[in-house]
Amino acid sequence: MIDIREATSKKDLKTFVKFPFSIYKGSKYWVPPIIKDELETFNKDKNPAFLDADARFFLAYKNGKLVGRVAAIVNWIEIKKQKLSKMRFGWFDMIDDFEVSGALLDKVAEIGQSHNLEYMEGPVGFSNLDKVGVLTEGFDHIGTMITWYNHPYYEKHFIHHGLVKEKEYLENKFPFENVKPKFFERVQNLVKKRYQLRQLNFTKTKDIMPYVDQMFDLFNASYASLSSFVPITDIQKAYFKDRYLNFINPEFIKFVIDKDDQLVAFAIVMPSFARALQKMNGRLFPFGIFHLLKARKKPKNITFYLIGVHPEYQNKGLTAILFMEYYLTFTEKNIETCIRTPELIENTAIHQLWKHFEPVTHKRRKTYRKNL
Repeated sequence: MIDIREATSKKDLKTFVKFPFSIYKGSKYWVPPIIKDELETFNKDKNPAFLDADARFFLAYKNGKLVGRVAAIVNWIEIKKQKLSKMRFGWFDMIDDFEVSGALLDKVAEIGQSHNLEYMEGPVGFSNLDKVGVLTEGFDHIGTMITWYNHPYYEKHFIHHGLVKEKEYLENKFPFENVKPKFFERVQNLVKKRYQLRQLNFTKTKDIMPYVDQMFDLFNASYASLSSFVPITDIQKAYFKDRYLNFINPEFIKFVIDKDDQLVAFAIVMPSFARALQKMNGRLFPFGIFHLLKARKKPKNITFYLIGVHPEYQNKGLTAILFMEYYLTFTEKNIETCIRTPELIENTAIHQLWKHFEPVTHKRRKTYRKNL
């Protein structure tokens, strides 16, 4: 019999955060989270996601041994404003035991039914900036800081318990040597001249700050039409600014502004922290911070995290400006590999954007749903 216990105390939540360290111990591909940051994510006093969402955290025990975990999330913006009657679940990990996964999913379903919700979907986080999807292909590729890694058996657990595929995501990468400026150099010059635009580059994080709120507004406008998009609130803007901006080398943030200094396009690229996080094994101190700083300053691999273009300027070639600036920066930094974050398989526009770089799909992931 499986004993499901809710994690409510600080000790319980630390147990929740540290559980995956046991089932992925020795893995060459799993990337550990920073324990301190993960605990802050689940802290209702620190994470503004809790202003518009409820989350409960559950641990599964079998014969007294910890064997699984899941977070059950209700996003009230999604439910009340977007009229999506959805129960979210994420941070879902377990041993290869159908009884364990079934008990955890039943708990999520129970909470969804108590709120009269129509279906459950996962694995997903609080919002669109959180991790998404269960890995279904690419288990022999190292994970990233912004995705979940999992064992191959996870997908069969969803299928066994009657969940069906809801969304599918592709993860692609390409060697930087595939990037040829001939595809965008001339276009970016024409676009800048036609629409009176100019690029902004940065060397100091403090110089980015005056534009950050505009960037999040532009993010909301750019992605509003995508499936299950949940806008970022003003309070969340401040939280993400404080928590994440210092992780990013300012040279890897590119803006495009119009003649009135209004932001019309942006891109954020993150150094790959995967190897550094593996060396840290969840701990910033005493030496983990140095692994992060080294990866931030001298990366060989980078991840394209976000690209946003104002709806009025979409399909007008503004990404050519961003690509030209990244080409110059990556050449100077001797970047070797460019990795893309998970992208919806039906998002043909984003796939067309990268076609000249001859990307290779090296991972696939899915979310699964079940009617309640």
